Amino acid sequence: MRMTTRTLRSGAIALGAVLLLPAAQASEPAKDASAVDTTVELCDGKSVMTIPGLKPGEALPPERARTVAGDMLQVWAKGAGEVRWASWKAEAATAAPVPAAAPLQAPAASAADQPMKATKRDLQLWGREEKKWIEDGYKAFHNAKALGGTIGISCDMCHPDATNTHPETYPKYQQQTKKVALLRDMINWCIENPLKGKPLPEDDPSLRAVEAYILSARKGVALEAGKH
Repeated sequence: MRMTTRTLRSGAIALGAVLLLPAAQASEPAKDASAVDTTVELCDGKSVMTIPGLKPGEALPPERARTVAGDMLQVWAKGAGEVRWASWKAEAATAAPVPAAAPLQAPAASAADQPMKATKRDLQLWGREEKKWIEDGYKAFHNAKALGGTIGISCDMCHPDATNTHPETYPKYQQQTKKVALLRDMINWCIENPLKGKPLPEDDPSLRAVEAYILSARKGVALEAGKH
């Protein structure tokens, strides 16, 4: 987790890859002598921004949280977020191809390998359990506290209806984590950075439900692991 505090001051504030002017800061509230700034790292792992007057451990009111989430997207864009994605795609297109692994020989099929025939009752039961799992994920995705976030930002504020998550492209190498990541790894990264929470264990019900919800939102999209 990366959190720093700074005494509020006027003028430009240089933070990592982004130069933030007062007008580009997150909806600035009335200042007082004891106020501090909270620094938040954004989803690209490079852009950062300050939330003026937000003390460590303090959550934003819902209305201001949505405004700050919009500011996050603006800071990301001003930090050449779209250009950076385009450059990564260009690099990937010109990179030397990774040698393909030798194909595995599939064993001969046996009667035990045949898929189980589901009854109508089975399908109803499975569908009901799946629906509940996805609904739980939807609720957590739209709740600023459900995943342990501490500043009042929820996943849907930057990803309405799970947009721009592209779960079908995982696993893939992620610049943010500097390693190959699964979808749940990136959910945890976002919890730890933009949401200012603590990563959840891989067997945490809320983490698994959110992953299920994001996957369900892209139903019908072809799998393309490794795509950037």
